[in-house]
Amino acid sequence: MPSRLTAQDFDQEVLILFDAYVHGSLDRRGFLNQAQKYAKAGVTAAGLLAALSPDFAAGQQVPKDDPRLKTEWLTYGSANGTGSVKGYLARPASAGANKLPVVLVVHENRGLNPHIEDITRRLALDGFMAFAPDALTPLGGYPGNEDKAREEFAKLDQAKAREDFVAAAGWLLARSDGNGKLGVVGFCYGGGIAHMLATRLPNLAAAVPFYGNSPAPEEAAKVKAPLLVQLAAVDERINAAWPAYEAALKAAGVKYSMHQYAGTQHGFNNDTTPRYDAAAAKLAWERTVAFFRQNLA
Repeated sequence: MPSRLTAQDFDQEVLILFDAYVHGSLDRRGFLNQAQKYAKAGVTAAGLLAALSPDFAAGQQVPKDDPRLKTEWLTYGSANGTGSVKGYLARPASAGANKLPVVLVVHENRGLNPHIEDITRRLALDGFMAFAPDALTPLGGYPGNEDKAREEFAKLDQAKAREDFVAAAGWLLARSDGNGKLGVVGFCYGGGIAHMLATRLPNLAAAVPFYGNSPAPEEAAKVKAPLLVQLAAVDERINAAWPAYEAALKAAGVKYSMHQYAGTQHGFNNDTTPRYDAAAAKLAWERTVAFFRQNLA
C-alpha cells in the first residue's frame, strides 16, 4: 500500500466499520471479521486497520521544539477539588508577557495524543494562547497507544470529565496572561464538549465544534456564545441529530454558522489518518482562526 492513503482508497463500508471501531461500538475482532470481505489485492483486514490508524509523525505540522513557541505542561484543579488535571499549553514566544486571546482545545476520545498537541501548537502560531487538557489524567494520562487510550477512555467517569473541562475554562479565564476572552475548539468527542460548554458557560466568547454530538434541543436556549459548527458530509452518526438542534438554535436566536464539507468523512481535519481531507481541513481551519480572531480580540 502507498504510505499516504486517502479515504478514496477504501470502500465506504470499511470507513463506516472503522468509525464504529474508533468510537467503541465495534471491537478489534469485530472490525477484522467484518472488514475481511473488503480486503483485496493481498491486503488483509489487519492491513486495512493498520492503514486507517493514525500516523502521528506524518501528520505533524509544528515540531515540539519549534523556537517560535513557548510550550509547557501544567496542571489545574479538578472539578471535585481533590485532584488535578494535566494539560499542554502553548503561546507564541514573541508574545512575551502580553495578554493573549485564549483557546481551550478538546481532544477526541483517546485523550491528549500527539495530534492534539500539534493542534495546540498550530493555534499558538496563529496568535493564541492554547491549552489542551487530558481527560485521561485520572487514569494516568494518554498511554501512548491509541487502542489502549480507547480502552481507558471507556472507563472514565464521563460526568466528572465534563466538569473538568468546565473547570479548565474557569482556570484559563483567571490566568493573568490571557485577555479575558475564551474560545473552545473540539474534535469528535471534543466537538461534543465544545457544544456542551456553550450551553454551560455564559461568558464563553466563541465555540467551534468539529463533527461533535449536538446537545438536546432544549439546551440550545442556554447558548450565549457564537457557534461555528463544522460537519463532515458522510457522517450519519453525528449528522442525524443536527437538524433538530439547528432548529432550536434558530428559535432561540443563537448566532451560529454551519459548514458541511462535500465528500468528507468524520475526522476529516485529522491529518494523521486517511480520512483526512486536505482541502476541507485547510478551509475549516482558516474559518476557525478567522472566527476566533473576530470573537476573541
